[in-house]
Amino acid sequence: MGASRRADGGPEGSIAEVLASRLGISWKQPALPQQALVHASYANEHPEARPSNERLEFLGDALINLVIAEELFRRCPDLSEGDLTGLRAAVVEGRNLAQAARSLGLHRALLLGKGEEAAGGRERPSNLAGALEALAGALLLDQGYAAARLFVLMALGPSLDQAIAQGVPKDPKSLLQEVVQGEGKPLPEYRTREVSGGGQGHLFFAQVLVEGKVVGEGWGPRKSLAEREAARQALAHLYPGKMP
Repeated sequence: MGASRRADGGPEGSIAEVLASRLGISWKQPALPQQALVHASYANEHPEARPSNERLEFLGDALINLVIAEELFRRCPDLSEGDLTGLRAAVVEGRNLAQAARSLGLHRALLLGKGEEAAGGRERPSNLAGALEALAGALLLDQGYAAARLFVLMALGPSLDQAIAQGVPKDPKSLLQEVVQGEGKPLPEYRTREVSGGGQGHLFFAQVLVEGKVVGEGWGPRKSLAEREAARQALAHLYPGKMP
């Protein structure tokens, strides 16, 4: 099998090299950061290649939540458990992870199957967020907690600072319900379905309707996250001044 290439033509390992330089580390297992860039669709089409990033994504998701929770606990000593939970959710939501992944160039480095590539998977927020989580998991396994924590804070530091400055956000679903009810309209309705699962990872699609009309749509790896994104889109389109 020849050397894998990034979508922009550069060597796949360059992302790992740039990251190693920024963190001041040397990878002990270079295959780990490379695996972090392998989407399940690519692994399914190339069974002879390394496994997909799904297991690393699982580990990185838990790590990111821990690092952000630890940092919020330290920086916000007066907040309650509920408020800390709300802030953590605001920091680790998919759009922030995807934005951080894009800033690192992961959208160019992902290895995707032909179908996923054709469907715009290189810019799909869930794919970008998964790659970021997988890289965090790879760092934890290869370098330990300190280096992985540094990476998480480097990637999500701006989102963390913004969340603390803005304070505890309202859940988009709750906020949409308040605004709609304030206009004397019936409660929003959600239609949610799972569009993929198993080896491809879980992905849900949600629509939110007000008075029977679709006003927002969202995608997410969990039903609740897809519905939150749909509510956020509805607020952005109908009530931009009410955005959390």
